[in-house]
This record gives sequence, C-alpha cells and structure tokens, in this order.
Amino acid sequence: EFLSFASITMMHLSRFCEELILWSTKEFDFIEMDDRFSTGSSMMPQKKNPDAAELIRGKTGRVYGDLITILTVMKGLPLAYNKDMQEDKEALFDGIDTLKMSLKVFTEMIKTIKVKTDNMEKAAKYGYMNATDFADYLVSKGIPFRTAHEIAGKVVLYAIERNLAIEDLPLNELKKFSDVIDEDVYEAIDLKNTLKKKKTIGAPTSIQS
Repeated sequence: EFLSFASITMMHLSRFCEELILWSTKEFDFIEMDDRFSTGSSMMPQKKNPDAAELIRGKTGRVYGDLITILTVMKGLPLAYNKDMQEDKEALFDGIDTLKMSLKVFTEMIKTIKVKTDNMEKAAKYGYMNATDFADYLVSKGIPFRTAHEIAGKVVLYAIERNLAIEDLPLNELKKFSDVIDEDVYEAIDLKNTLKKKKTIGAPTSIQS
C-alpha cells in the first residue's frame, strides 16, 4: 500500500516537473531554474538543462517498478506468509529512499525558481485566455452560451488577424459582433479580474475558497 501511495505521489511530482521543464525552455520562457538544480550542456554552451526536474521525472518510473515488483511477487501467493515475501524489502526500501530524496530536491528546487511574470502575462494575453470570460460576459447580458461561444470565437479570430488581444480592440469594433457589448466588457475580461473569479481549490488565483 505504501508503494501505491508513493507511486501516486511520484506521478504528481513527475507531472509538475514536466511543466517546469517545458516552462524553462526558450519557447515558453516562463521560469528560470536556479543553477544549483541545473547543468550546462556538454555540447551547446548556451543551453541550461533542468537536471533535477528531469531526474525526478525519471525516478518516477523507478518507484513504479518497485510497486510492480511487489505486486508480481504477491499475485500468486496463498493467504499466508511465504518465503517469496522476502523479496519485498529491496523494493520497499528503494521506494522509500527514492520518494524521500525526490520530495527533498523538489521542495528546494521550487523555492529557488525565478518566475518571469511578464512573459506569462503576455502568453495569457495573446493566447486569448480570457475568451471564455468574454463569452461568460455575453451570457451575463442575456445571450445563450452557445451563441456567446460562437461570438467569442469570431472575436478571437478577428483579433488574431490584427495581431491584437481582445482587450485591445476598440469598443466600436467589439459592438460589431453584438449590441449588448458595452464599456464594462473591459473590466470583465481583464486578465487579473478573470483570475479573481476562479476561486475553486487549485485554481490559478491567490484567492482559494
């Protein structure tokens, strides 16, 4: 049972590390890993490898293997002690050591990450992350969501063609898509305001319900 819990914990750590690895690439450039948890490339002098995150991601498979070892040992045993069960110690102790080490490294790594908030905000703005909030705004004005969804999609396409964010479009242009759109739309789709609305546990906001 412990190795089952350990495997689930490692799965969550691995997924988190995968996000950090992606976010640290130049394509995303959302975060920068501290040098203590990174190394340079042996070939490319400009490259910074997120080693700690990659190793934790890799060691997840090791803990999975420990669990599979125990399950395989136990699967054919009758309901009593058998000498086969001596094989559980190596897998159990390895799983414990790997999980403890991974949690320790992960915790320290998270503390030292430099977050590039400007890049994140730009990605959210030009990734049209407030498009659903725009549709919700239309719904609040009495438009059925299906219709609001269609209008929001057209607005996003219109903005993309002009290399603009939704909130950068003038009101007179937004009104071409629906007469119900008014000045209060800009408050409704402001990125910081959209985050404040998301109050469920785990939501991307500092306000948790």
